[in-house]
Amino acid sequence: MKLDLKIQPLSSWMKIGHEPLLIAGPCSAETEEQLVATAHLIAKTGKASVLRAGIWKPRTRPGEFEGIGSIGLEWLKRAKAETGLPTAVEVANAKHVEEALAAGVDILWIGARSTVNPFTVQEIADALKGVDVPVMVKNPVNPDLSLWIGALERINAAGITKLAAIHRGFSSFEKTAFRNEPHWDLAISLKTLAPELPMINDPSHICGNRELIPYIAQKALDMDMQGLMIESHLDPSVAWTDAKQQLTPSALSDLMDHLTQRKPEVKDAAVKDKMAELRAQIDKIDDQIISKMAERMQVVEKIGAYKRDNNVTILQVNRWDEILHKRTSYAKALKLSTDFTEKLLELMHHESIRKQTEIMNHTTVAEA
Repeated sequence: MKLDLKIQPLSSWMKIGHEPLLIAGPCSAETEEQLVATAHLIAKTGKASVLRAGIWKPRTRPGEFEGIGSIGLEWLKRAKAETGLPTAVEVANAKHVEEALAAGVDILWIGARSTVNPFTVQEIADALKGVDVPVMVKNPVNPDLSLWIGALERINAAGITKLAAIHRGFSSFEKTAFRNEPHWDLAISLKTLAPELPMINDPSHICGNRELIPYIAQKALDMDMQGLMIESHLDPSVAWTDAKQQLTPSALSDLMDHLTQRKPEVKDAAVKDKMAELRAQIDKIDDQIISKMAERMQVVEKIGAYKRDNNVTILQVNRWDEILHKRTSYAKALKLSTDFTEKLLELMHHESIRKQTEIMNHTTVAEA
C-alpha cells in the first residue's frame, strides 16, 4: 500500500545546476570567516546546489560544542549573498524554525535525533503551518521505518508539499566499518511506499570517515537516490565537530567528478529488449521458487501434525543448526553470500514455526 503523501516533484522547487543534486557545507558553522570561506570554495567547484551548515548541534553529551547558535544564521545570510547558493539548516524545535525562516534560510531539515520523537516532530510541524518552505526529514537514529514515515506524514499534514527524505544510516550496537549502518533495505522500503518522494543520501553520517564516502555515495546513486548531502570544511583537520567525515571542497569536487550518474529508465531499444528477456527469465524462476516454497510448507504442516500427535516440541535446536550449516555450505558453493542465505533460512524457519504453532493451537482449542 502506497503512502498518501501530497508532494511536489523535486525539480519544481530545487534548482539543480549539475546532476546529481549536491548539498554541501561544514558540519558546524564555527566562525563567520570559516563558514564564508568554505562557502566560496564550494561555490567555486560548480558542483553544489545548496550550502548546508549546522547552527544548532544536538550532541550526545553536555559540554560538547552544541553549535554557534542564532548568530550563525547571519553568517549564512552573508554566505548566500556572496555565493548565490541557497542555504539549509537543521531545526529541532519551533524556535529554530521561526529564527531560520526569519533569517531567510531556504531549506530546513529535521535531524535523526528529532525524527525519533513524534512530540518534537509535531512541534516542528505546528510551527510550519502556513509556511511554504522545503523540508527534508532524516531517518530516525534507530532502524524504525514507521517513525520515519510518521515524521514525513506529520510534516506533510502541516501543508508542506516540498518534502524530501534523507537517508543517513542507523545506529547499531555492533562495531562495523560504518558510523551508522546504511540498512539499504529500509531506504528501499520507503522508496517503494512513496516512489514520488525525493530521497537524498548522507554518506558523511553513514561512513563517519571520509575514506568510505565515495563507496556509499556511488551506491546511493545506483539505488536511484536523487542527491547527496556531504559535509565539507575549509580545513577538516581543525573542524570543531565530526572532523573525520568532512571533505575539503577540492576533495569534494574530485569525488563528484568520479561518480557515475545512472538513469532509472532505459531509452535504447536493444537494451530494453535484452532487459525484458532477462526479466522474463527471473519471473519464471521466481514462480518456480514460490511454487517450491508452497510445497515445502505443505510438508511443514505434515510435520506439525505429526509432532502434535506424538507430543514432540515444535522447536528442535539441533535440527535447525543442521539445516543452517548444510544449506549455507551448499549456498556458498553456488556463490551465494552467507548473509543472504542465513536471512532466507531464518525467514523460512520463522514461517515453519508459525505454521506448526498454528496447528498445535488449533487442536488445543478444538479439544477444549
